[in-house]
Amino acid sequence: MTGPLVVVGDALLDRDVSGAVSRVCPDAPVPVLDERHATDRPGGAGLAALLAAAQHTEVALVTALADDAGGARLAELLAGAGVEVYPLHLPGATAEKIRLRSGGQTLLRLDRGGDPQAPGEPPEAVLELLARARAVLVSDYGRGLLRQPTLRTALAGASAPVVWDPHPRGPAAVPGTRLATPNLGELRQLTGDAGGGSALSTATRAGHELRRRWRAGAVAVTMGPDGAVLCHGGPTPLVVPPPDALEHVEDTCGAGDRFAATAALALGDGASTGEAVGAAVAAASAYVAAGGAAGLHRERDGSAPPVAARTAEELVARVRADGGTVVATGGCFDILHAGHLATLRAARRLGDCLVVCLNSDRSVRGLKGPERPVNPEADRARLLAALDCVDAVLVFDQPTPHQVLARLRPDVWVKGGDYAGEDAPELPEAELIHRWGGRVVTVPYLTGRSTTGTISAARQRGLHLVKGAV
Repeated sequence: MTGPLVVVGDALLDRDVSGAVSRVCPDAPVPVLDERHATDRPGGAGLAALLAAAQHTEVALVTALADDAGGARLAELLAGAGVEVYPLHLPGATAEKIRLRSGGQTLLRLDRGGDPQAPGEPPEAVLELLARARAVLVSDYGRGLLRQPTLRTALAGASAPVVWDPHPRGPAAVPGTRLATPNLGELRQLTGDAGGGSALSTATRAGHELRRRWRAGAVAVTMGPDGAVLCHGGPTPLVVPPPDALEHVEDTCGAGDRFAATAALALGDGASTGEAVGAAVAAASAYVAAGGAAGLHRERDGSAPPVAARTAEELVARVRADGGTVVATGGCFDILHAGHLATLRAARRLGDCLVVCLNSDRSVRGLKGPERPVNPEADRARLLAALDCVDAVLVFDQPTPHQVLARLRPDVWVKGGDYAGEDAPELPEAELIHRWGGRVVTVPYLTGRSTTGTISAARQRGLHLVKGAV
C-alpha cells in the first residue's frame, strides 16, 4: 500500500545531559554531575516518528506544538530526520523531559511544561492525510491530543490499519483499532487487573479484557526481555519471544515506540497481526541491544558499526585480552545438517571462541545461482547462533570472507568439506591468514552430507510422491 505512515500523538522534547560524578554536594547528600555534553531529540510520539523514518519510509507526524523555543527545536529535529509535521496549536509550553546521566545510568529526570493543555482543532490537511495513510500509529503520551473530538472521529473512520500505543492517563482506543500495544504495567492500570498469577497469565487475562472493552482486533502486551503476548480472537494467546537473549541493556527508552512503529508498518504492508508482532519484537530487541535511544544518536552519525559486527569484534577483543585463541570458520550454511554440526564442533575445540562468517543472501546467489539460498540470511544466522559451539555470527556481503577476516584476524581459520584430504586445493584464504601469523586447518566432515545433496534428494523425493499420486 502506498502513502505515508501517519503517527498521531503527543510529541515531547527529550534532552540527555551526560557527565561524570566524582563528588557529593557539600550542602545535601546528592551526587554532583559535571556536564560533559547534552543531546536533544524528539520524544514521545516524536521519537516514534523518528524511529519509523529511520526505516527508510515516508512518515508524517500529527502533533500539537507550542509557540516557544522547545516547539521550534522539536520541529527542527523532526524536519532534519525527514519527518513531515502537521501541527495543531498547543496552548502553554512544550513538554520537556531532561535526563541527567552518568556511566550509562539515569540519575534524575526533570520534567518541564506544566499540566497538559487541550490542543486546537486539526486543520483540513490533517484529515486529508489520515484518509491517504498507509498505516496509522497512535502514540499516546497522556497529554490530551487523543481526546480531541475531531481527530478521534477521523481516526475511527480511517481505512488504513490503526495501531494504538496507549497511556494509562489517555483515552480508550477508537473502535476498530487493529492492534493495541500496552506494556504489562500499562495494561494492569488500564484494566484494573491486580496481576494475580504469573506475568503470562496476567497478560493473557487482562489483554483479552482490554480487547473486549476497546473492541480492538487484537492486543499485543509487550513484556520487556520476554517479548510479547498477542491476544486475538482465539482463546489461545500467541507468545512471541525475542530472537536472542539480551545480555546487557544500556537504555530501553523508545523500545515500545520501536515495537509499535514496526508493527504499524508491517500491517500497512499487508502482514497478518501475528507476523507484525513477530517483526516488532525482533526490531525492538535489536534496538535495545544497540543501546536504545542512546544508540540512536550513534547510529545516525555513523559512529557505531552494525550490532552483529560490533558483537563479534567485541568478543574477539575480549578473548584476545584474556590471552585466548580466536577460531573462525565460514560458509553459506543454507540448510543446516549433521555435517555442518560436526565441522562447527570440531572447530570450537581448537580455541576459546568460534566466530562463523556467514555468506549473505546476495553472496550466496553469486556463488550458488539464483535459486539459492533456500533459507534467508536472518534465519541462517539465528540457527547458527543457537548452537552451543558457536559464539558469534557475522554476515558478510562479498563473494569471499577476505574483508571480514582482515578485520577479525582470527588465530585459526577452519574449513571442512571439499578442502579436506591430501589432494584438496589450498584454501583461498590461506595467504591472507598467514599474514598475521594465523593458522589454516581442515577438520573431518561426515561423508555424504551436503546442502546440495539434501536439496537434490528432497526434489527427487517430491517428484516420486507426485508421480505416485497420479
